[in-house]
Amino acid sequence: MDATDREILGELMRDGRISFRDLGAAVGLSANAAADRVRRMRRDGVITGFTATVDPGAAGRRLVALIDVRLAAAGTNEEFEETTAKLEPVTDAVHVTGRFDYQLRVACRDTAELDRLLRHLRREGGVSETDTRVVLRSAFARGAP
Repeated sequence: MDATDREILGELMRDGRISFRDLGAAVGLSANAAADRVRRMRRDGVITGFTATVDPGAAGRRLVALIDVRLAAAGTNEEFEETTAKLEPVTDAVHVTGRFDYQLRVACRDTAELDRLLRHLRREGGVSETDTRVVLRSAFARGAP
């Protein structure tokens, strides 16, 4: 990857629906050259896909929380990951270092759904401890650098 590829990635992260004509103009290339670079980065696995980012609040999920999770037993990571991947409120799960094993970002309809989710994690997910913080607002969000 060179500087132009990084510029292209930045433009695509700002607007994944930008036309190749506009993308090329933004980085000083023709539309065809920009398209070729995007195709190459997709083929090489640099660009893994294009998605729509949906506001959880618009989908009725106005309560966002971060949940630190400690698993009850070692070696249950795969089971935990499979279980949480099936839970609709879980938008992100990362394996972390430190006192806890995972951090989950969840978007729930209300506190009752958050409570059900926490009980489900303990009952079905092999979780021994959680520490939950409700998100008041997001200062900013961005993809990979």
